[in-house]
Amino acid sequence: MDFTLTEEQVMIRDAARDFAQAELLPGVIERDEKQEFPTVQVRKMGELGFLGMMVSPDYGGSGLDTVSYALAMEEISKVDASASVVMSVNNSLVCWGLEHYGTEEQKQKYLTRLAKGEIIGAFCLSEPEAGSDATSQKTTAIDKGDHYVLNGTKNWITNGGTADVYLVIAQTDVSKKHHGINALIVEKGMPGFEVGPKEQKLGIRGSDTHSLNFNDVKVPKENRIGEDGFGFKFAMRTLAGGRIGIASQALGIASGAYELAKKYSKERKAFGTEICNHQAIAFKLADMHTQIEAARHLVLKAAWDKDNGNNYDLSGAMAKVYASQVAMDTAIEAVQIHGGNGYVKEYHVERLMRDAKITQIYEGTSEIQKIVISRSILKD
Repeated sequence: MDFTLTEEQVMIRDAARDFAQAELLPGVIERDEKQEFPTVQVRKMGELGFLGMMVSPDYGGSGLDTVSYALAMEEISKVDASASVVMSVNNSLVCWGLEHYGTEEQKQKYLTRLAKGEIIGAFCLSEPEAGSDATSQKTTAIDKGDHYVLNGTKNWITNGGTADVYLVIAQTDVSKKHHGINALIVEKGMPGFEVGPKEQKLGIRGSDTHSLNFNDVKVPKENRIGEDGFGFKFAMRTLAGGRIGIASQALGIASGAYELAKKYSKERKAFGTEICNHQAIAFKLADMHTQIEAARHLVLKAAWDKDNGNNYDLSGAMAKVYASQVAMDTAIEAVQIHGGNGYVKEYHVERLMRDAKITQIYEGTSEIQKIVISRSILKD
């Protein structure tokens, strides 16, 4: 097996690393503290092509492979997971879903601007009583002939207040269960569409997370994605790729925490020598490095599967569940290696620890991923 990255992939990775260090690192602590959305930085990400990485150049994208996207996600996430989740949602969920299942008119109207970062998208599945259970949608989209009337509430929506385009999953025919679900494109400003208060979160505090309320929102029929009843399949196929993005984010958080811990261990002295020379610290670093490398191979394998047309449900779920655990474990150990300084904002690792936890929750909790994994390995 050839594990060598192509010249283009290395270039993309390095460009993302340079951007993260130059544009995201300054002010990242302040944005976290103030829960401030990285507006300027996200706009620059769009200009550099990071918001439509896998979209065809025909629709304003960069036309890159999933491996390049995963590499870029890791580098951005090392520094600012709040910025990388914007990148993940726009790439993995919104742009990918529209390019693969949208009509040509939908692609021309929405995808081209989303891929260029001129506007931002949001993916609206979760509800108060239907988080990972996509079959239990309470939001309804009643068919009125040439339009749908949308009613309901969506929770924990990334880019909820800053997005311009929302892909909303809603139930049209309850009698058909998951076969009666549709995916609709909703624009900000449509009458009856309201953005709720911003969530006060433990981590990724710079990301824009809101509840959304739909009160008799009239959505044109041409804004439906796919055939009638395709919404559940659309959500599942889109989320499968979304797991790779979040696994890459988790990998980046782990890598960032590890690099900070290793650097600190070479500078901090205790008992007459740098703490990295103490076996207790050296073994922690060895374990962290090994686990990160294992997570990286799982993430890149899932990305490679997607690029090569293989089924990536299993590899994506494994990458997500393992990388998110490594992110949590590594960030905790990074705080421990920093000692008292690890509890202080200026050393960054406490923020990475807070950011790590969400990777075990969104895009389906780790428990949900284990259901996907177990079903896959037990069906043979």
